[in-house]
Amino acid sequence: MTTALTMVKTGGKYANEKFLGVRHVQCILCFFCLAMSYAWRVNLSVALVAMTDNSTSPAQNSTEPNAPSSDPGFDFFNSERYYNFTQKEKGSLQASFFFGYIVTQVPGGYIAQRYGAKTMLMYGLGIAAMITMLSPMSLQFGWVALAVMRFVMGLAQGAVHPATHALLAKWSPADERGMLGTLCYAGAQFGTVVMLATSGFIADSVLGWPSIFYLGGACGFIWMVFWYLFSASTPEEHRLISPGELKYITDSRSDGKMQSAEKLAPTPWKAIFSSPPFLSLLVVHCTHMFGYWLLLMQIPTYMKKIYHVDIKQGALLSSLPYMVMLVLSFFFVWLSKVLQKKEGMSLSFNRKIFNSIGHWIPMLSLIALGYVPADNAALAVTLLTLTVGISGATYLGFQVNHIDLSPNYAGTLMGITNCAANVMSGIAPVIVGQIVLDETSVTEWRLVFLLAAAFYFLGNLLFVIFGRTEVQWWDSPRDNKEDAEQGTPLAPNGQVK
Repeated sequence: MTTALTMVKTGGKYANEKFLGVRHVQCILCFFCLAMSYAWRVNLSVALVAMTDNSTSPAQNSTEPNAPSSDPGFDFFNSERYYNFTQKEKGSLQASFFFGYIVTQVPGGYIAQRYGAKTMLMYGLGIAAMITMLSPMSLQFGWVALAVMRFVMGLAQGAVHPATHALLAKWSPADERGMLGTLCYAGAQFGTVVMLATSGFIADSVLGWPSIFYLGGACGFIWMVFWYLFSASTPEEHRLISPGELKYITDSRSDGKMQSAEKLAPTPWKAIFSSPPFLSLLVVHCTHMFGYWLLLMQIPTYMKKIYHVDIKQGALLSSLPYMVMLVLSFFFVWLSKVLQKKEGMSLSFNRKIFNSIGHWIPMLSLIALGYVPADNAALAVTLLTLTVGISGATYLGFQVNHIDLSPNYAGTLMGITNCAANVMSGIAPVIVGQIVLDETSVTEWRLVFLLAAAFYFLGNLLFVIFGRTEVQWWDSPRDNKEDAEQGTPLAPNGQVK
């Protein structure tokens, strides 16, 4: 149905018909922001294989700072060293990022709402890029030094998701939220694919495994230039946006009232944590991230130890599921648009059906994966690809539900759920380290996959039962001017809380 909103014409095109508007540019920049964030997270999982893969090297040393007599001494690039890590040390190295990451989630969302997402993302990615480039050198002081660096990187990246949600709440019209959210967060898969597909070749080149970190960090500094020049926290602040696109966004981004940062009401913590729709969102985010990061961090080791693939082939096979996820995420956007045009297909139905597709189909494939024998690599790759690829449907499910429930507090909501979810993500490699004592044991890996499948089932079940898409009462201020300026949240009966 054509509305007044869609009749805002700019340069011969209606604002919402333009192929590339300023709002799309913001999402493309966020796409590459998420791409680098995830590439820097996953680079360690492949680098760990590379830096321990040369057992005959004369420069091989232990995980202790004091190396044997064959130690060539301090090397800034650290390109000639190889390390022996225990399984528990590997798990601790991989988990250290998440223990830092969870600390800045909620503060990051709050600051992004109050002071703007542009600044938060600028500083967060800049610090993370620097830490990435310093990571190889830190290993010369022992594995604990690298763990500390990963912890600091987690602190720097903690605000990325909350700030992206805060930016989406300001920039995305309600009927484009799924599409623009997918455009932003699909960057995570792009970064994962690029890192997993290329890192094996980079590590095997004359540049050596440290270049995995150096090249990735350099890309971060290039991104910062484009982000500084072409981004803005809100459409109202962007110097290049047309009046037509600005009106289209501000008139259609929420059913409730968008509050300015200066007049935003205090966060209604009690209402948030007593809201069944939010609590179901919290649980499904936690269970999803447990399964997702368990697979992401463990696929290189799983492929090498069970199916005996070398690091280059393993990196390519490991990237395949995320390449499929990247492609399918945009297919699901198209499918969602088709379903929305069908009579009776509500936003709530769309959120829940895509969330179910993204959880329960991977649940079944994870169960099957646990019973794949060690001599059937093709079937294992197929099931891994299905498990990870189909989960791209969740970008149209719980991933943008924070903005559905509360456009004004979307950054804080994402900070809360992502904080809790990444506690689960940090626990995942530790649990694998406790369950998989023999990395060549198919039976032990089976227990890991069955656990992830159980989490997928429970999380989505609660979301289907309790999830909602309506803007919650505690998001909107009162209608009268005085209270609107103060930003006082409404109680369910219309009274001020």
